[in-house]
Amino acid sequence: MAASAALVAAPAVLPGVAAAQDFPLVGGEYTSMTGITIEDGGGLAYANYLASEWARNQEFAKSNGWISDYRIYSNVDARDGEPDLYLMVTYPSVPDAAESERRGNEYRAWREMTDAQMEAAAGDRAEYRTVRGTMVLQEYTIR
Repeated sequence: MAASAALVAAPAVLPGVAAAQDFPLVGGEYTSMTGITIEDGGGLAYANYLASEWARNQEFAKSNGWISDYRIYSNVDARDGEPDLYLMVTYPSVPDAAESERRGNEYRAWREMTDAQMEAAAGDRAEYRTVRGTMVLQEYTIR
């Protein structure tokens, strides 16, 4: 596993333009993958949320070019302790602090909600789902 990490990190540590030309992989978009566990009896409530509010939020982000895609994956053969669902959001780049703030302001204006109101709405979902964690992956393609 350490060798794999070193291979992927190689473009960052190799000197100069020649190294970038020799490295056979090119970094691409990022995908955030969030694991969700659904509480017993909460499947329909969470599915309704995903099909309405979550999708609406993703479409807003997509229309602004902030993300390029979003998907919901069911963990069909989940092992003990694994999430039931994975929410995937793909985006072209990681925004810096100023861009994140600008997007946050635009999103709050679009939602017509304060941070406190959004936080309260998010708390309601804790009744039927638990966020297990998130990881960010970067796609690599072959030159």
